Amino acid sequence: MISTIREILTIFSFFYDIYLLNSYIIYQVVTYKTIYLQFDNMEIFEKLKIKPNNPYIYQLAFLHESYSNENNLTECYERLEFLGDAVLDLVVSEYLYNSNTDLTEGELTRQRSNYVCKQALHTYSTELGFHQYIKLGNGMELTRREIDSIKSDVFESFIGALYLDQDLDTVKKFLSHTVIPHIKRGDVFFCDYKSELKQLCDQDGHSITYKLIKEEGKPHNKTFQMACVIDGKPQGTGLGGSKKEAEQNASRMALDNLSNP
Repeated sequence: MISTIREILTIFSFFYDIYLLNSYIIYQVVTYKTIYLQFDNMEIFEKLKIKPNNPYIYQLAFLHESYSNENNLTECYERLEFLGDAVLDLVVSEYLYNSNTDLTEGELTRQRSNYVCKQALHTYSTELGFHQYIKLGNGMELTRREIDSIKSDVFESFIGALYLDQDLDTVKKFLSHTVIPHIKRGDVFFCDYKSELKQLCDQDGHSITYKLIKEEGKPHNKTFQMACVIDGKPQGTGLGGSKKEAEQNASRMALDNLSNP
């Protein structure tokens, strides 16, 4: 009984948070309506066959922090990205759950990770031409990795905007034309070498840890080097723009080394 009450309260809290987020964003976009009007992304609505109730929220979905700071705006796409990330996870999880009845929880999680990872988001965003709507600050110098990351971000922020402006069914319809076809084809965007290595080590009773070897670069453009250590012995090293990426690359080398002793 207590568990049921807690679940109900959790669900209520989730939707109440979305209500507050929606109210806040609507206030923000109306406040800066005159500034957003200079953007013209009606083309995107025609392309995706969307009749927006509030077009300003979609424009917010493409505002990078640098542009907002430069124009004295208090909002950028990051809050919508947060919401879109959760909605995308939900829709993809539901699809995988219903279409793969024999998969375990772990297998479903790994499949979902493949279709919501940065590489996948970048692909969806590029296919839709979202990059042409992104607003950056003048003179903003970005690395290729940062540009790719922004392209990935706006796919999720757009989903957040679509969810708030329309409804979950509209989001599902949108994703059925953008994400689901990739799932049906079995496209691979992300190989989870770390999970594969862990599963192998667990089967053979080996312990596995990761150690940071080196961290260098500016705060917004760091490079990490991680070592994959099995039973106290380094088996692989990897570089990446984040510790997780470096761990994946280190795991990949470790798998190669274990396969070819």
